[in-house]
This record gives sequence, C-alpha cells and structure tokens, in this order.
Amino acid sequence: MNNQINKTKMPCQEPDIRNKNFIEVASGYTEEMARNEAERCLNCKNRPCTTGCPVNVKIPDFISCIKNGEYEKAYEIITQDNSLPAICGRVCPQENQCEGKCIRGIKGEPVGIGRLERFVADYHNKNFNESNKKLINKNGINVGIIGSGPAGLTCAGVLAKKGYNVTIFEALHLSGGVLAYGIPEFRLPKEIVRKEVEILQSNGVNIITDFVVGKTMTIDELKEEYNLHAVFIGTGAGLPQFTKIKGENLPGVFASNEFLTRINLMKAYKENSATFIYRPKKTVVVGGGNVAMDSARVAKRLGSEVTICYRRTEKELPARKEEIENAKEEGIVFKMLTNPIEIIPDENGWVKEVKCEVMKLGEPDASGRARPIPTGETITIEADCFIVAIGTTPNPLIKNTTPNLSINPKGGIIVDENGLTSIEGVYAGGDSVSGAATVISAMGMGKRAAEAIDIYLQGKNNG
Repeated sequence: MNNQINKTKMPCQEPDIRNKNFIEVASGYTEEMARNEAERCLNCKNRPCTTGCPVNVKIPDFISCIKNGEYEKAYEIITQDNSLPAICGRVCPQENQCEGKCIRGIKGEPVGIGRLERFVADYHNKNFNESNKKLINKNGINVGIIGSGPAGLTCAGVLAKKGYNVTIFEALHLSGGVLAYGIPEFRLPKEIVRKEVEILQSNGVNIITDFVVGKTMTIDELKEEYNLHAVFIGTGAGLPQFTKIKGENLPGVFASNEFLTRINLMKAYKENSATFIYRPKKTVVVGGGNVAMDSARVAKRLGSEVTICYRRTEKELPARKEEIENAKEEGIVFKMLTNPIEIIPDENGWVKEVKCEVMKLGEPDASGRARPIPTGETITIEADCFIVAIGTTPNPLIKNTTPNLSINPKGGIIVDENGLTSIEGVYAGGDSVSGAATVISAMGMGKRAAEAIDIYLQGKNNG
C-alpha cells in the first residue's frame, strides 16, 4: 500500500519548450512509476470508480494487475470494456468520472486511473504484435458503421469481437473522426490513433475511407449494396457554430474546426506541408471548452500571442482542469467576463482588433451556471486572428438524405435508451445524438448500441 497523498508525478516537457513544438506534452509513466501509483489504489469493494466510467472498465482489477507486473493481463481486462484505452488514457475527463469517485480523492488526490490506463495501453502497443492474435469466428452477419470517430470505432470493436462482419464508412481520407482532426498532436499523437485503429482491423473490422454517406450513397442504398443487417450512425457533430457578430466574415477569422483540421489532419504546422495555415501574431479565441484550449495552444505553437475570451468566470470554464492549467503554463492569457461583440478590420480588410463587452454574473440559467449579463463597459484587444470555439452541431447531411429519421430541434438524432432510431435496424450514438460531448461519453453510447444491435440481430436471426 502506498499512502502518498498526491499522484505519482507524470514526466512532462517544460512549458517554455513545449509551447514551441507539437510533441506530446506528457511522456507517460515508467514501470516503476506505474506500480508506485497502482499501490495507492485501495481496491474498494463497492468500486465507485467503475460506476463513474461510462464504459464500466473494471478499474480495480486492472490496477491490481499493474501492482503484480501483469501488464498484458491488465490490458486484457481493460479491453473487455474499452476498445480505445491508449486514447482514453490521454483525453478522458477522468476528474469528472472515474477519478472523481475515487475514495483517495477525499483526503488527497485520487488514484491516477487515466495515467495507469495509458501506461498499460502503451506497454501493450510497444510489446505485442496484433497479427499473432487468435482469429475470431465470424457469424456471417453484416453491420455497417457510419463514421470512424470514438462512437463508431467502439461500436465496431464490440461487434467485431462478437463475430459480426463490420464495415466502417468514413467520409475523410483517414479514420479516427474527431480523434484525427480535432485533438492536437501534443495531446493525442496520431500514431496512437492509427495503432488503435489497426488493433480493431486485426479483429476483422473493414474500413472504407472517402465515403460520404448521404452523397456517395444514402443509408438505404448502403444497406442494399453491402447487404447490411443493421446500421450504426456515428457521424459526430462537425458543423461549427458562430457568434454572428459584426466582422465575423473578415479574413483572419476561423472556425475552430477548420483551424484544428488543417493542423491535426493535414499537418499544416510543418514547414513543408502542402496545406496552408495562417500564422498569426496576436490571436483571440472565444470559448471556454477543450476545443478553445486546443485552438489557443495550437496558435501559441505557431508563434502567436494568445488571449482566450470567456463570458463567465474561471469557475464556470467547461474545459478540463488539466487543459486550463497547461494553457496557463504555456503563456496563454485568460480574459474572464469578456464577450466579443465586434471584429474590427484594418485598412486592408483583415482582422485588426476585437471589441468586447465586459460582463457580470447574474442568476443561474437553464444550464445551472450563472447567467452572464452585459455591464455596458467595453474593451478592445489587438488581434490579427479570431478563432470561434463556442460549440458544434451535427451535420445535417444524414438527416436530409434519410427519410423517416427523427431529429430533435438541435439537429441531433433521436434515439431510445439503447440507441435505436426511428428506423428499424438503424442505431445512432455519440455527438450525432447528444451534440458535442466527450470522447468517452460517445464511446459509452457506441458500446450500448452495439449490445442492442447484437440482441436485435440474434433475435432476428433466430426468429
């Protein structure tokens, strides 16, 4: 038993070094560090950490294996419930989920569950060859997955292990969805995403890229052409929202989606990249979520001074605490209670400065957070770049090309508790249902839908 109050420290690049490169910030635990941190786990009988995990990983069991040096056994336990452990160990908001329920967190820091999950996955990926795995017996039943983001990959992984012939249809040229285009290399190396996808492929998952369902084929055409017995929609929420303030169409204004896609998917930060990216000198980012932090930290690495404007206080920031701390360490300025109201151009029509209204907090709104109220006072911030990171909504393409698919007023697909849509045999999950949320919540929905698809198809096949 290790009674230390704080987590075993994770080795990281120094802030003034990492804010100039795209190398992963944290280098991960060594075996000694991992076993030391694992010894902090109390192995509680009621397992509150597992109830806090959206995919219900058996957390005390895999941590016990780490204590004993049984890292591959730990990996096997994790992947019974989680198809993407190397990814989740890096980007899950553990502080609000598994670690948020850890008993050790009452009188100190919780056990570093995410760090230990990452260690196990990285150890496996470094030391084991997936080609040596025992082949899964196939049942001859075909399932199509639309979108290769976290929901789609999870659904595919669960079904493939059950013996289904699974084909993923991905609109982009690379698989991974938001994991590939949305999360920067310094938080989630794309080699990690590629490796996790390869593991799914070793289980028999087929991936077809450059296939835009709704344009290349409709869902009905897809079902007929590929003889699909069920379909899962996991197309995410890739349609950006804008502030609709004056000047938002000026050169130098970016949706966070475009900005991050150019960087993450197309490697525009590299000097020899074929994809252009504007390299600003002074950037304003509006928003307070993880995407805003990612956009700000990327702009910093491009050589810009960066200011994040958020209309509430730091207490209400929705981004992960770790991401906020990292951004501050890297020299990003936070302007709280500040709401952009106009983007002012220079004589050439480019962004020159951002006019903001100073806010104060009032009574809670529908979200339960204090409502920001304009004070009438304004300030201006010099900038040649303005990045909008205030949220995304589901792309309407599937909705517009799929008759009888029920959609809610915010554009999300309506499903029941098992992910079933208004169309028999068609399921959905992730951000295409919930709107923009976390990777692990999307995975949880993908897993539940996979279990429901299995029950549906087994019943149909046996009937």
